[in-house]
Amino acid sequence: MRAVRFDQFGGPEVLRPVEAEVPRPGPGEVSIDVAYVGVNFADIKARSVGYRVESLPFVPGLELSGRIRAVGAGVEGLAVGQEVAAMTEGGAYADVALARAVTVFPLPEGVSLRTAATLPTVLPTAHALIHEVGRLQPGESVLVQGAAGGVGTVAGQVAKLAGAGAVYGVVSSEAKADYARKHGYDDAFLTGTFDADVLRATGGRGVDLVLDPVGGETLRRGLESLALFGRLVSYGNASGEEAWQVGQSELYPRGRTVSGFSVLGLAAGDPHALREIADRALRLATSGQVELPVTAEFPLEEAAAAHELMEGRTSTGKLLLKVA
Repeated sequence: MRAVRFDQFGGPEVLRPVEAEVPRPGPGEVSIDVAYVGVNFADIKARSVGYRVESLPFVPGLELSGRIRAVGAGVEGLAVGQEVAAMTEGGAYADVALARAVTVFPLPEGVSLRTAATLPTVLPTAHALIHEVGRLQPGESVLVQGAAGGVGTVAGQVAKLAGAGAVYGVVSSEAKADYARKHGYDDAFLTGTFDADVLRATGGRGVDLVLDPVGGETLRRGLESLALFGRLVSYGNASGEEAWQVGQSELYPRGRTVSGFSVLGLAAGDPHALREIADRALRLATSGQVELPVTAEFPLEEAAAAHELMEGRTSTGKLLLKVA
C-alpha cells in the first residue's frame, strides 16, 4: 500500500511517499481503507519537532474517513464495509490505517466521507472548549484565537448555538478577519492589537471566555483580556514559545481561571469520555447547524504541499488529503 512518512524531523521536504505493508488490526482495533485524511497542526509539530512521535520512521495523520477493512478480536458494533470517521494515534497518511474501535464513529446518514474527515478532532475539540471545559453560559462573551482555522471556524459557530452574547475572533490578516466574520463571528481582530480591541469592543469589561491554542505571550495577553471571573482555556502552544507560567498574582485579584484541554490526551486517557463528547458534537454537524469548509484538497502524495500551505499561516478552514 501507499503511505507518506518521515524518517527524520525537519521541514515539509522530509515527507516522502513509500510502499508499506498493510496493517492488520489487533484486539480492540479495526483497519480502515482510507478515503480522506484531515491535516492538522499537530501533524506539522510531529514532523518538525517530534510531537507525540515515539519512534522513527513515522507515518503522520490523526483523523480520517473511510470504510472498515477488517475488525480485530473483541470489537462489537462495527462491521466490514461500514463507512466511518476515526481518530488515530498516527498512521492516517496511508491507504490503510489502524484505529482503536472506541475512537471510530459510524457515519450518520447524509454525511459524506469528504465531510466526515473534517470532524473527528476539530468538532469534539470545539464542543469541549465551549461546553465541557469552557462552560459557556448564555449571554457570555467569547474570544477565540486562530478564528479562521479549523477549530476556530467551528468554535465560533458552537458558541453562537450555545447562546453567546458576543463572539470575537483573533486572526493574522484582514483576509482571515473577513473569513471569520462570514462564519459567525461578530468581529475579528488582528493579532498585534487584539487585547486593546477587546477592551474597546466590550467597553473596558473584557470577555468571559478566551480559547487559546497559541500559548506564550499571546496567552498572557488573552488572560489580561478577561472580565471579572473570566476563564481561559489553553489547548495548544502553536507559537512554540516557552510555556508561560501563570500564578496567584495574575489570577487572584479578579478571580480568573485557567484550564487546559487536549483531544489527543483525552483519547489516550479516557476514550469513552471522548466518545460521549464526539457523539454530542457530531449531532451538530449532521443537523446542519455547524459547517467546516474544506478550503484545499491535495492528493496523498502531495502531503508536503499541504504542510507548506498550513505552515505559511495563510490557509483557512480545513485542509484534506484525498487518498481513495
